[in-house]
Amino acid sequence: MKRQKQYEQYISQMRKIADVKNALAVLQWDQETYMPRKGATRRGEQMATLSELAHQLFADESLENLLMELSGADGLTEVQARNIALTREDFEKNKRYSPELVRALAETTNKCYHAWIESRRQNDFRFFETELDALVRLKKEEAQVLGFKQHPYDALLNEFEKGATVNWLDELFNDLRTPLRSLLSSLMEMPQPKTEFLRQHFDKDAQWRFGLELLKQMGFDFEAGRQDISEHPFTTSFSTGDVRVTTRIDENDFSSMTWSCLHEGGHALYEQGLPGDQYGLPSGEFCSLGIHESQSRLWENCIGRNKAFIEHNINLVRKSFPQLNTVSPQHLFAAVNVVKPSLIRTESDELTYHFHVMIRYELEKRLIEGSLATKDIPQFWNSSYKQLLGVDVPDDKSGCLQDIHWSHGSFGYFPTYSLGSLYAAQFYASMNKTHSGIAGEIANGNYTTIQRWLHRHVYQYGRSFTSNELCNKATGEPLQMEYFVQYLTAKYQDVYQF
Repeated sequence: MKRQKQYEQYISQMRKIADVKNALAVLQWDQETYMPRKGATRRGEQMATLSELAHQLFADESLENLLMELSGADGLTEVQARNIALTREDFEKNKRYSPELVRALAETTNKCYHAWIESRRQNDFRFFETELDALVRLKKEEAQVLGFKQHPYDALLNEFEKGATVNWLDELFNDLRTPLRSLLSSLMEMPQPKTEFLRQHFDKDAQWRFGLELLKQMGFDFEAGRQDISEHPFTTSFSTGDVRVTTRIDENDFSSMTWSCLHEGGHALYEQGLPGDQYGLPSGEFCSLGIHESQSRLWENCIGRNKAFIEHNINLVRKSFPQLNTVSPQHLFAAVNVVKPSLIRTESDELTYHFHVMIRYELEKRLIEGSLATKDIPQFWNSSYKQLLGVDVPDDKSGCLQDIHWSHGSFGYFPTYSLGSLYAAQFYASMNKTHSGIAGEIANGNYTTIQRWLHRHVYQYGRSFTSNELCNKATGEPLQMEYFVQYLTAKYQDVYQF
């Protein structure tokens, strides 16, 4: 009885902290969607105050005492014991941050975001450089605060993918690069599918309605979420009952909004599917960013770029965009899966996408270890794109200013995009092993089997397991790169007819 009462006190304190953090998230969402430009300075102070308040609440002595009493205590369920263990781990990490560092990170991140917006507007990295350099210095300090065994970047990687290290990622990316380069080389020698019809004029409002319809098909609950426009597509959640997605529309590119809706929709379904009664607790939070990205990449690529998905939606495509009336499902399937080295990560194909990620990973690693200066980012970026992707970067906006992540302070995030693709392919392969009719269900617009599999194997566990533990539990194996290579090879055999 005593333990349960203490556990209820723990829940109450954790939910108070979650309320503050989610109020902060609402301000950040508003900043990137509707906030007027003149509100930037005051908004930065508001967000810094809430960040500092959340830090103080999570460093409270009464919470520490409660966690110590409940740690290893009898009378708790397995889920409750796991919540306590994970929260205590988070608490010890939070204690390492001084209030001054927390506030400095929040204020500098806000300045960095608005400098990024202005820099993109001016198409000039120099407008971003000063604020970004200040943030990089703070991230180096944060790495020292968090601690690491071998490389300072390990500390930041661990914030997004628990257990990830430079040594592990270096080996993984080196192993992945070889088959991807080989496949890319083979595909570049083949006749390329026609894609010109994807770059006609597509009315903004028609694209918006089309995107909403795709989200409905996926099972996104619009009574528990909404979609808006932002500079860079993202998903944020304030609870399972309030999950927001954003997208951007290019009226001259059919693919841009379509697959960003599917991508963000995958994130959103994960957030809406987490255990709502565990709000504020680890078991009510997502597993990791790698698993989060597995959900977006699964819906965007394994499902959304699947021939069966396109066959099901071809009539909706033609109704929404009459200029595509003569395009067959096979031609559309081939066009949206064509492989071509390009400048923009979010619009790249599934194969070369990982070279984009590798470039950012290498750049961040060097920034944090100190072997690359912030001012040299454009030069490093441009030479890396030429070397790895064979493309010339014409300007900063389509180069090193294209991603929002650094302006959020999200150093260590980018590798999770590749990890997410690998997890997604392995999850999809596991689904197909146990449910052989999935392609037929997708062709009929039926995602029930997929949704049930995800709820059973991913959503329900929250943060109770690490990524690899969850993968092993769901598929019977830890992460295996081969599933992704096999998935890509099979898809491109269909696209390129070889």
